[in-house]
Amino acid sequence: MKDCKALIIGGSAGSLEVLLKVLPDLKVDLNFPVIVVMHRKAGNENLLTDLFRARTKLKVKEIEEKLKLEPSVIYIAPPDYHLLLEKNKSFSLDASEKVNFSRPSIDVTFESAAEIYTTTLVCLLLSGANSDGTLGLQKVHKKGGLTLVQDPLSAVVPFMPKHALDNAEIDEVLDPEAMANYINKLSS
Repeated sequence: MKDCKALIIGGSAGSLEVLLKVLPDLKVDLNFPVIVVMHRKAGNENLLTDLFRARTKLKVKEIEEKLKLEPSVIYIAPPDYHLLLEKNKSFSLDASEKVNFSRPSIDVTFESAAEIYTTTLVCLLLSGANSDGTLGLQKVHKKGGLTLVQDPLSAVVPFMPKHALDNAEIDEVLDPEAMANYINKLSS
């Protein structure tokens, strides 16, 4: 991909370990934002932000309503809200019904971002125990974005990336050890 404008990483059970491996090796001058959507329970919202800050030199922010996206920042979706992207490249939070038993739903964010970023969007789906993310990856591919999944053989819980591989067009399958380098190359 020539011109990545946003990277969204979605994950559930087993994805935190992958992120903690990838974040320290990301370039500090990425020319796009990294948005992390993880299934997690409400409470201790700052714990994940603090954990990520300790592992990367990039800025890390918990997403708030109408926050504008900036390059070289890692944004974390708050628990108990769906995360949407707006045409003015800001975030919107939605407390509607759960999707795939989840809020935030990875599908909701991938689909929303696909409408805004089309061919300049990259989405990566990590380890997890349900099918969330597959429909979103289908839409990202349909809009011309780049679809990536963690190699299910490397996942603590392989169902989520395996389901996506079986039901969506996936451009690349990545081991956790290869992810940071792959992401860094998207920033040119």
